Amino acid sequence: MTTVTADGVRICRVQPDASDDWYRVAREQSHSHLAHSPEWAAVIREAYGHVPLYLAAEDTHGDAGLLPAVIVERPFVGAVVSSMPFLDGGGPCSSSPAVSDALVRRLVHEARAIGASVVEIRSAHRLEIATEPRAHKVNLVLPLPASTDTLWRQLDRGVRNQIRKAERAGLSVEFGGIEHVDAFYEIFAARMSDLGSPVHAQRFFHATVAAFGNRARVALVRKDQTPVGGLIALAFKDVLVVPWASCAKEHFPLCPNMLLYWETIRTGCLEGFQRFDFGRSTRGSGTHHFKRQWGALERPLFWYTIPIGCGRRLARVESRAAACLTGLWQRLPLTVTRHVGPRVRKYLVQ
Repeated sequence: MTTVTADGVRICRVQPDASDDWYRVAREQSHSHLAHSPEWAAVIREAYGHVPLYLAAEDTHGDAGLLPAVIVERPFVGAVVSSMPFLDGGGPCSSSPAVSDALVRRLVHEARAIGASVVEIRSAHRLEIATEPRAHKVNLVLPLPASTDTLWRQLDRGVRNQIRKAERAGLSVEFGGIEHVDAFYEIFAARMSDLGSPVHAQRFFHATVAAFGNRARVALVRKDQTPVGGLIALAFKDVLVVPWASCAKEHFPLCPNMLLYWETIRTGCLEGFQRFDFGRSTRGSGTHHFKRQWGALERPLFWYTIPIGCGRRLARVESRAAACLTGLWQRLPLTVTRHVGPRVRKYLVQ
């Protein structure tokens, strides 16, 4: 259904994977993020069965805008409309503030119409809405120079020493595609269990790498022939983004994560990317420190929770439940967390 606002903004619900228009507009917008890439609608639907709610808009001056979102139907507590679940970004993407505002209002209207309890929006810029955002997380982005020699010289001495330590230990990095997903998942699932976090379904990563095609790469760091770490990197515009990475904790003393990231950053530089996006971290956390040591710059994230009906009370209850879940999850055997984790993770939109 197409609606027209009082100031002439036309908004309609679209299928982003049905035409090239969505990707074209996403590439043209300076505020766009990997989360605005159209592949996610099919990935999330295939992996978890969630219904996409993608909105496109245009005003009378021809200024276009996009707002991707997904309807996550959760047992007992009702639906949440999230832009975007499982990713660092989302929110409205337009050069026109009026178009962005109209898209958010339409999203809230759609959420209310289906009986959702909450709308969640993750934005790289502050929105002109009444709800105050949480700004506890940041993206960390490293500008890439023209040459790998310059890249190496600009690294901190401690970072270079840890990379050399991994090389001296005989570690090596191999890049591939979907054929590496299973090996990556073995390490990733074990690490998520250690951290007390339900793991994504294996099919989620298969669907992601398949959907992004030659814009996806899976890197494995090996000790001899044994994978001891891995990451998934996705390309969007001039940015190479790493949403997921993990290394086996028993090999931490060999610094596999340092070599893994170095080779991925170096390869991105050789391929002509302008920026390397390490993904989000909570300020002051261990991952925040890890990413900052490479020289990455902070980019603010604004996470909005817009309650509808009893949504505010549910948000408080869910926050307490999440804290309890972490402690419980760390005590469960890996075989249990691998089996049950994806059934829980599909409803956790963070």
